[in-house]
Amino acid sequence: MTREPDGTTKAVIFDLDGTLIDSAPDLRVALNHLLAEEGRRAVDLEAVKMMIGDGVQKLVERGFAATGEAAESGDLAALTERYLGFYEGHAADLTRPYPGAAEALAALRGAGYGLGICTNKPYAATLEILEELDLAAYFQAIAGGDSVPGARKPDPRHLLAVVEGLGARAETAVMVGDNQNDVNAARGAGMPVIVVSFGYPKMPIGELGADLVIDRFADLPGAIARLP
Repeated sequence: MTREPDGTTKAVIFDLDGTLIDSAPDLRVALNHLLAEEGRRAVDLEAVKMMIGDGVQKLVERGFAATGEAAESGDLAALTERYLGFYEGHAADLTRPYPGAAEALAALRGAGYGLGICTNKPYAATLEILEELDLAAYFQAIAGGDSVPGARKPDPRHLLAVVEGLGARAETAVMVGDNQNDVNAARGAGMPVIVVSFGYPKMPIGELGADLVIDRFADLPGAIARLP
């Protein structure tokens, strides 16, 4: 559903990790599997949460940097492929939606909003998780970190591709995320942005520069209605 001439919000685009789902446990298992194969120590859950948000290769790079000598840049692509070889197929073993996420999605769809996903997670793993958690049917447009050639958050082109896929316009869409990449992508696209307080930010929530902050998904429809 597209925007009305009065500017009313009609499209809502969500980040995935740390916003709709708590995926850190599965990301940690896969990273520690790779690190163990390389003779490295395991990393704990809180450390992994601070590594999430910039795509799989960055997660792998940060995992190696945190456990000893940094991985050679020429090895990162192969290491990332090995990581994905384990993660894909196990991406929803421990991952769960945040409380109230499914109910909020159902309410938004019922109210006529178009819903999309814009995530730096690879598309295949994104779809696997959404299907396993019974969330896929809520979304009409999904872009993973490998879906838009040469662009992923914070590049606004990544977000705008989802807006276009929804048949909407940036000025009548809103981004919902949890970290600086989400805010920066929204600002670059000319969109308002709401952040959740329970995700994986790398700085205090109040410093992200979002339009609004919500502490639970039950507050999301009201927050959208309060946007300028």
